[in-house]
Amino acid sequence: MILAALQLAAFLLLPPLLLGVIGRVKSRVAGREGPPLLQPYLDLRRLAGKGAVYSRTTSWIFRAGPVVSLAAVAAAGLLLPLGGPASTLSFAGDFVLLAYLLGLARFATVLAALDTGSSFEGMGAAREAAFSALAEPALFLGLVSLVRSTGGVDLTHLLGDGLAASWRTDGPALLLVALAIFVVALAENARIPVDDPATHLELTMIHEVMVLDHSGPDLAMIQYGAALKLYLFGALVVQLALGARLADPWLALLAFGLGQVAFAVAIGLVESTMARLRLVRVPQLLIGASVLSAFALILLLR
Repeated sequence: MILAALQLAAFLLLPPLLLGVIGRVKSRVAGREGPPLLQPYLDLRRLAGKGAVYSRTTSWIFRAGPVVSLAAVAAAGLLLPLGGPASTLSFAGDFVLLAYLLGLARFATVLAALDTGSSFEGMGAAREAAFSALAEPALFLGLVSLVRSTGGVDLTHLLGDGLAASWRTDGPALLLVALAIFVVALAENARIPVDDPATHLELTMIHEVMVLDHSGPDLAMIQYGAALKLYLFGALVVQLALGARLADPWLALLAFGLGQVAFAVAIGLVESTMARLRLVRVPQLLIGASVLSAFALILLLR
């Protein structure tokens, strides 16, 4: 019970820290001091203390967007074994619900952007919808590959102890799945080389352009939801990479936490050593991730 509570508390409190780790890694590689490690927490507190401004052209859809998006991502976190022996909620086929909850969060953000009536935000919403449609097959095929490899039909089994035996027999296929999910994580979290969360170039923005009209607590919910989403994808990659849980649950939770930090460091290194792709090249990257997942499934079906 204590372990489950700690697992849930870590899910709610630690995600902004990953953003801080990414920022520190990028600053160190560039030879700068960079922002404090806890800067994302300070930004969230600052935004939460401000008032929100709403355009007269928006409706309740605009105000509901951040709330629905955050709630969907938080609910998705209950389905993943975040370093513990089991998920908070687990049932057969829950991996399908995971994909749909992430899709719901994206759909709410897109609707809120379109509700502003701005062609600028509509451009970002169109890009988000197009690229997500290419990223979802890679994620779903990767999860189906785990179903085939482990024989489980819920995320507790897909990312559980059965992975140890699967890595011994299906190692190459699982490596392809891990690579595909890492690419999807970069795309879904608006990271380089797909998107740049720090950009202000109007013609190249994707996610940031959709949230330009949000302010105050609404923007805080969006940024916090983005941190939770990054943590979820980190959990997918880390649980898959660990391959098996340690016998001691406390050591397993510690290994999971260190894995999340390593995941953030990897993203920071990618963003420090790669340039952002041209928009016409992004579909090729996402289709390549889908091909990796599909090839992994073919190897498992042979």
